[in-house]
Amino acid sequence: MDGNELAQTGIHGLDAVLRGGLPVNRLYLVQGEPGTGKTTLALQFLLAGRDSGERAMYISLSETRDELATVAASHHWDLRDLMVLDLSILQERLDLEADNTLFHLHEVELNQMTSLLCEEIEQHKPARLVFDSLSEMRLLAEAPHRFRRQILLLKQFLVARNITVLFLDDLTADRKDGIHSLVNGVVTLERELPSFGIERRWLAITKLRGVNFHGGRHDSVLKTGGLVVYPRLNAASQDIKPQPLKSVSTGVPNLDLLLGGGLDRGTSTLLLGPAGTGKSTIALQCVRAMAARGERAAIYAFEEGLTTILHRSRSVGADISEYIASGAVHLHKVDPAGMSPGEFASSVCRHVQEDGVRAVVIDSLNGYMLAMSQEHHLMLQLHDLLGYLNELSAVTIMVLAQQGLTGPMHAPADLTYLSDTVIVTRYFEALGAVKKAVSVIKKRTGPHEDTIRELQIKGDGISVGPPLTQFRGVLTGVPTYTGTNTAILSD
Repeated sequence: MDGNELAQTGIHGLDAVLRGGLPVNRLYLVQGEPGTGKTTLALQFLLAGRDSGERAMYISLSETRDELATVAASHHWDLRDLMVLDLSILQERLDLEADNTLFHLHEVELNQMTSLLCEEIEQHKPARLVFDSLSEMRLLAEAPHRFRRQILLLKQFLVARNITVLFLDDLTADRKDGIHSLVNGVVTLERELPSFGIERRWLAITKLRGVNFHGGRHDSVLKTGGLVVYPRLNAASQDIKPQPLKSVSTGVPNLDLLLGGGLDRGTSTLLLGPAGTGKSTIALQCVRAMAARGERAAIYAFEEGLTTILHRSRSVGADISEYIASGAVHLHKVDPAGMSPGEFASSVCRHVQEDGVRAVVIDSLNGYMLAMSQEHHLMLQLHDLLGYLNELSAVTIMVLAQQGLTGPMHAPADLTYLSDTVIVTRYFEALGAVKKAVSVIKKRTGPHEDTIRELQIKGDGISVGPPLTQFRGVLTGVPTYTGTNTAILSD
């Protein structure tokens, strides 16, 4: 047998974490508290083997075949050709009487059960085996050294017969048996119920001998169809050839001048400013300009409804309806209370990689952060997402609303360090009217204008005026007019 042969798990995303699958003819521990999805993972592993022509066997010391069939039915799975040795069969064949032996009853049951399991395995000759669960064997063994001895005997027996084995463990016992040292790898499943929204799940490979697996915690979801794993993004691990930076026009000439030519591919842009200053409208204009040139774009809306977005795009001269109908623009309403950061990132990257999306709009980061506020290291996950999209040469546009309308502004988080380009919008007062201004504060990839220009949003589109050279203090929201020509403020 090829020592490099791998057994694919049949679980979306997990094989990517494992760099292809589990090395065959080895023992693995799948651990997690009750309800974390161990049985589902195990059944997916066996069904993947069955579908590839391998014999598969499930040994259950805690559930009956009917209970397993109920789990399978919830995912629309068929357990045909899957050998199940369940608790009822074992109880019938291990019906011993205490007065028939000089040994302790538990020791006799454990020895005979191990012998029975070996007989069944020898008879059916599975290539894949699930043992559920180690907790029952611990109860029978009573002592850690007796339990460890039985696992060692099982290991020698199973490895000699070229079987890939998953041991399931529910973590309900205070383990002192050193089971981790006996297995080739350890998969840990976790679950947490936040104060709002759906439960959060994670999977981590805490040990896998001889494999450079993708470490860390990976978001996972248990839904109809089985367990799905969303590998943590790591742009550095991808074999992606760097592409030269090329500017993309926003469709607004003076805005392109502010940006030093436009938005650069493979960079992220942050639109920062108070509510109502035109951030989302600028993002829509950029999407429409790219779609008009035949490129695909995707908008992820965390706050506004899809109907509202379409209505606004028509009212400001950036109608994207025809491009949505043609498939050039994907418009997604995100329910962040029902989606983990890993699932969101996976959805975005899938559209870029598989659907040819070249521009991604996240509107807004306020909704993203507030709805997922209980997630740890959310900014690091966003950093990974932006880095990954940059490597794919996508144009990423993020909208972030600051608190306040005029005067000092405060953002819920400082995301300017994550962004390659920062566009700031502001209100300012002039001649008894509320005006809007736009400026580019930062651009890592090249020169840009340092000027502040007036931003106007009308029914026929966005326009950016000449530099406001006769004003001082526009970014503060309370400017001082230092010139004499009032014509520059006329519409």
